[in-house]
Amino acid sequence: MMYRLVPLICLCLATAFAISAVPTSAADKPNVLLISIDDLNDWVGCLGGHPQAKTPNIDRLAGMGTLFENAHCQSPVCNPSRVSMMTGRYPHTTGVYFLAPDLKQAPALRDVKTLPEVFAANGYKTMASGKLFHTGDKRFFQDYKPSGGFGPRPEQKISQPHGHPLWDWGVYPEDDNQMPDVKAAKWAVKQLDTEHDKPFFMGVGFYRPHVPMYAPQKWFDMHPLKDIQLPLVREDDRNDLSQYAIDLTNLEHVSPTHDWVTEAGQWEHAVQSYLASVTFADHCVGMVLDALQSSDYADNTIVVLFSDHGFHLGEKQRWAKRSLWEDGTRVPLIVSAPGFTAGQVTERPSELVDVFPTLLQLAGLPSDSTLEGDSLVPLMRDPTQTWANPAVTSFGLGNFAIRSTRYRFIQYHDGSRELYDLSKDPHEWTNLAANPEYEAIVQQHAAYLPTDQHPVLSGKSTGHNAYAAANDKIEK
Repeated sequence: MMYRLVPLICLCLATAFAISAVPTSAADKPNVLLISIDDLNDWVGCLGGHPQAKTPNIDRLAGMGTLFENAHCQSPVCNPSRVSMMTGRYPHTTGVYFLAPDLKQAPALRDVKTLPEVFAANGYKTMASGKLFHTGDKRFFQDYKPSGGFGPRPEQKISQPHGHPLWDWGVYPEDDNQMPDVKAAKWAVKQLDTEHDKPFFMGVGFYRPHVPMYAPQKWFDMHPLKDIQLPLVREDDRNDLSQYAIDLTNLEHVSPTHDWVTEAGQWEHAVQSYLASVTFADHCVGMVLDALQSSDYADNTIVVLFSDHGFHLGEKQRWAKRSLWEDGTRVPLIVSAPGFTAGQVTERPSELVDVFPTLLQLAGLPSDSTLEGDSLVPLMRDPTQTWANPAVTSFGLGNFAIRSTRYRFIQYHDGSRELYDLSKDPHEWTNLAANPEYEAIVQQHAAYLPTDQHPVLSGKSTGHNAYAAANDKIEK
């Protein structure tokens, strides 16, 4: 039997959601479509992170649901961010702060069921293609279709001849159909045209704009090199930062230095490549949304779109992720669900760790008191309500950012601090932490610093190396 609803049931479901925001019976269970975009920062039309971002499909989804414009990851690194979201637990609870270890190697997560596993246990068909977890998606979904990872890649790098093999950008390959993300999108389209006898939990994970920032020529043509606008960067931006903050975000990293990018004349090209990759990823999102909206599942499917962390393209004179600043932690997060008002925007802080409890509530599944996030359903009902839950991001033991509606507070392992008033200083150019006028604000945010922090679990990764290098300098 196909799991679809006739119009009368659709009307009843919409009414039920509008009143209670949860299904009233097992027969009302909505489907879930989880869309992940790798390394997408706020360079999205509806978030305004870059004036030349072209993301009509992500913007369309924002118009269908609630845009959490102040959403943040729990770690500015792929693996810990996705582990945190998929288990509902902070990195400082699990000890998974960096690219290693795998979540199944963390003692604190040994008996924890992940988000898709919980839905499977509650009668859902779970399936996915592409990147939802950092590795090993097949372990967590009943049906998993690999899409091809970060490939294809040319025999020789295009723009950055040295360094990590993934760190490159430029036009490649010739055809969209060679791109793994198109393959994942086509898989999703097929599933949305298939009869399912159970409600489904479907994950679609897109790899772009993660490096290598490759896309076919037509996506670059939409962002002409001669017109590219570079991010605003101040030469003295880091003068009010501690040496530890600079070391943590620059030592032992695999990304190119800002000096190399500028001296090689590659800044405009790299920004163009990122914008082109974002527009390409948005196209893939559009393929899936088109299929959903033309399917019989359109009126009974919750859609969540997110990115795992932000990305620097020269801001703070650095590149890539792994920072506790706005460019490193801010992510797109959109939730569209039957019965809720469309086209809403909330500036209240939200976190990826909130997605797990939010989906449980929207699907009418049992709540789980062990989850550390908060359901975002109250903000979907009233986006402007008082909200006392800041976003907490970490990068290694002792390094935390606390993001409220207006401010970002950072405390590092060496005790140094930063405070930014985002309402007046969106680029985080002026550190207010030492200003006595803001002492009360600093203390208010410092009260949210975790008191119990799991030690860093052992592993080999760039994050481990950077964290150790920065800490070694303060210990000498």
